[in-house]
Amino acid sequence: MNRKQLIIIIYIILVVFSIMYATQPLQPLLAKEFEINIIQASQFTAVIMFSLAIAPIIYGYVLETICPKKMLIYSSVILLVTNLVLSSSNSYEMFLIIRIIESVIIPAIITSCMSILANSDKQNVKYNMAIYVAATVFGGMVGRVISGIIATHFGWRSVFLSLSVALFVALFFIQKLKFEGDTQLTKAKIKDVIEILTDRRFILIYLLMFTTFFVFAGLLNILPFRMKELIPDATETQIGLLYLGYGMGIVVSLLSKKIIKILKGEQNTILVGGLIFCIVNFAFFSDNMLFVFFMIFFFCVGMFMVHSVSTGIANSIKKSQKSLTSGMYLTFYYIGGAVGSIIPAMIYHTFGWNVVLSIFIIILIIIYSIFFRFRKDFDN
Repeated sequence: MNRKQLIIIIYIILVVFSIMYATQPLQPLLAKEFEINIIQASQFTAVIMFSLAIAPIIYGYVLETICPKKMLIYSSVILLVTNLVLSSSNSYEMFLIIRIIESVIIPAIITSCMSILANSDKQNVKYNMAIYVAATVFGGMVGRVISGIIATHFGWRSVFLSLSVALFVALFFIQKLKFEGDTQLTKAKIKDVIEILTDRRFILIYLLMFTTFFVFAGLLNILPFRMKELIPDATETQIGLLYLGYGMGIVVSLLSKKIIKILKGEQNTILVGGLIFCIVNFAFFSDNMLFVFFMIFFFCVGMFMVHSVSTGIANSIKKSQKSLTSGMYLTFYYIGGAVGSIIPAMIYHTFGWNVVLSIFIIILIIIYSIFFRFRKDFDN
């Protein structure tokens, strides 16, 4: 894959992940616009997380014979239209229905991009996938930050109009992609899934990431409402800037091998990352949003230390069926994100910020204590 092709894929990924997370800093504004509560507003992100969770399981069947480039074009056109509709939505129900449609389309685009990266340059698959991960993180950060800035100066509808323009540009670039192969997706069989889930190592690593991403997604999802609670006149730009710390995921992902070497092993890296992740939650009890802003950087460092290493472990436990074990990892990961986008919002709405944080800390202590107890299961 030449540099031009890679840049096109990266651009598409950036736009798609921006669309995924663009609603997050806008949730208080959308809640006011549609006269809904935090739980309903959180569904705009949760529906996409849920679809990403089931995508690795079902897309192997649905998309078996479709050319990735064609799927990329068709899906991008639909996503372009849905974003235009979002910009003109006048009710909560309409907005949510369109986000549900987008939740079906976005995994198709992501799957196409991954397939093209994996099959067009098989000598550099690891490098291309590392670039893919960095692009998803950067897209998640840019989507949140830029949407906040645009909403402050031009209104929330302009956010989705801007994303539609970005998608239109992406369609122009997609035409220049030189890839006509087919998708090569793993079709999950119940027998194989059961076999994997009877291995304690898989159960442990899957539950670890489910819990970690539950907390991560949960906190980042209700953070805009917390800021509005403490600073009622906070702008969407200020809320969006809270997510700058998300960019630490790029740094940690690219330096993961060096971090593992310094900490003398994958298990130690997960435990140190988990410790950082858990301790930083105590910092969020503070009412000082500037302090919280800086702590989010460390929060993201801890999360991505765990995530980058856990991904590798999930892919290395079994010598065969790597696509399935990786797909199941993503399923648990995004289910954690989907549940984390809803349940903490419900708790926050009913009991308040401190109760949510206390629950986060307790479940993190439990899961990382269990991992510490069985860490030797992962010794080679």
